[in-house]
Amino acid sequence: MGAPPRFQLCLVGGTFDRLHAGHRLLLDAACRAAARVEVHLTNDAMADQKSVNMQSFETRRDEVLNWVASNAPTRVSVHELTDQHGPAPSHPKADAIVATPETKPECERINERRVENGLAPLHIIEVAHLTDIAGDIISSSRIRNGLVDVEGHPWFSPAWEGQVLRMHPRVEPELKTPMGVLYEGPETAPEVAMLAALEDIDTSQTILIAVGDVTVSTLLALDIVPDLGFIDGQTKRTALAAEEQVDCSAFTHILEASNPAGVLTPELKAVIAQAAQLEEPTVVVVDGEEDLAPLYIHLHVPLHAVVFYGQPGVGVVAQPSSLETKARCRRLLELFEVV
Repeated sequence: MGAPPRFQLCLVGGTFDRLHAGHRLLLDAACRAAARVEVHLTNDAMADQKSVNMQSFETRRDEVLNWVASNAPTRVSVHELTDQHGPAPSHPKADAIVATPETKPECERINERRVENGLAPLHIIEVAHLTDIAGDIISSSRIRNGLVDVEGHPWFSPAWEGQVLRMHPRVEPELKTPMGVLYEGPETAPEVAMLAALEDIDTSQTILIAVGDVTVSTLLALDIVPDLGFIDGQTKRTALAAEEQVDCSAFTHILEASNPAGVLTPELKAVIAQAAQLEEPTVVVVDGEEDLAPLYIHLHVPLHAVVFYGQPGVGVVAQPSSLETKARCRRLLELFEVV
């Protein structure tokens, strides 16, 4: 048996957006140190001040409760935090609080307020940040920005750097299944499906990415310039006539990449990474095919991005770049062959 807890009640506070390995380390440290733990999660009003892409309070609470159910079901309670310090300055039963190096000064201010209130200061349990393989701190912001998963692993495997990946035949059937929401509409009027898709998206809070000449042209015809566009001068692998070519004049940046059919090249990867960092509308002109580009795109863009691509003869697919979508793209790429 382990040593008995040093403290009676430990407080943990934070946003806990996209519960990750660093969060779990904090919770584990609190549970090892105290007989009981109170987790105080910032409410939606406070969380939304940090980012437009925060999970709701209910989602964040449920993720913490799932961790609690598996690790300390009878010792941890979860509460809503409505101000910066919550109950900590006046909590009569608390005797410890968990902090990271960046939140320790705030915990010290809490202790100053406790002394003013005639209470003993809390013991501050400082927990070092977890870092990923690149040495960067695993954080919710890096996860929201699409850089790493909740374990701190990069979405784009270092083993793929500089490599040409060729699609394996067993991947093709799964790629034909839409990864997002399919909006149906007549092929002769692609704007019908596109308008239906746009109704479900807050375009002011979303990075719009369009893959395919018809998809890009449809958005432009609706006076919407996508943040990123990918075109190859073809539709259904047939070259477009001159009058059907995408007018790229609406884009601030025009980048080029070579990417033959059935593969993903280092050149395309590099251009996608570059385009994802640009703040102005950018179009990537692909010499070859851009059909497989979404697999790389999702691994390089923030979670509030949405990728649109056409489903020939059916309509348009909208793929939010969620953690689940990124994980699926990475899993499919692991089935590709390194040429």
